[in-house]
Amino acid sequence: MGIDTTTLEGFISVQAALKARSRPVYKIFVEQTRRDYDIGKLEKLARFANVPMLRIRESELERMTDGNTHGGVVATVGDRVYTPLADLCTLPNPFVVMLEGVEDPFNFGQAVRALYAAGAAGIVVRPRNWMSAATTVARSSAGASELIPTAIADDAMTAAYALSDLGLQVAVMAEEPDAIDLPKADLRGPLFVVVGGEKRGVARKLIEHADLLLQIPYARHFSHSLGTTAAAAILGYEVMRQRL
Repeated sequence: MGIDTTTLEGFISVQAALKARSRPVYKIFVEQTRRDYDIGKLEKLARFANVPMLRIRESELERMTDGNTHGGVVATVGDRVYTPLADLCTLPNPFVVMLEGVEDPFNFGQAVRALYAAGAAGIVVRPRNWMSAATTVARSSAGASELIPTAIADDAMTAAYALSDLGLQVAVMAEEPDAIDLPKADLRGPLFVVVGGEKRGVARKLIEHADLLLQIPYARHFSHSLGTTAAAAILGYEVMRQRL
């Protein structure tokens, strides 16, 4: 039909895309013998969104997917709809995160899942990002990647300048001599945090520009930093703890 499409697999991912209107949903395919409460909910959402829902054989579903993790539900969808950076600041006291250099879509999805659960107002990604791996990211994030407002910036410095102008404090997770342990930092105000990937970390220019450098304290000497997924979860829940 002349439109780039990809697929979302599983009830949770498809339901999240319909609820959030995070991307156009063109068609939903359901295994023909599956009739349960979740499918009833999906039918109502699809009807409300005017999305056709078709019953097909399991063998046909498997031809549309890479494996057998679809659980009997697959949707053909379009590109993710992104939010203007400024719109991430519309909530009172926003907490916004950029995940830099994450090299695996499953890890990216898991990190987004933790941040969404902890109440982050939104995330920032680069133009080329793991949102293109929609199936893996949506499933590993339990649909959070579809639900969380997401903005695009060319790089972390661009996002930092823009969000700083909008009143957010810019913080970076970095193992630097003057970094503050997360529990000792005041994270209660409007906040933009950049979390670096396991290999590349965060650019020196951004570290020098940041208002605040943060680090995760360890109970014993440990020469290897935590992965991005764990770091994002710890950050998200420390911010939530302080704000509650």
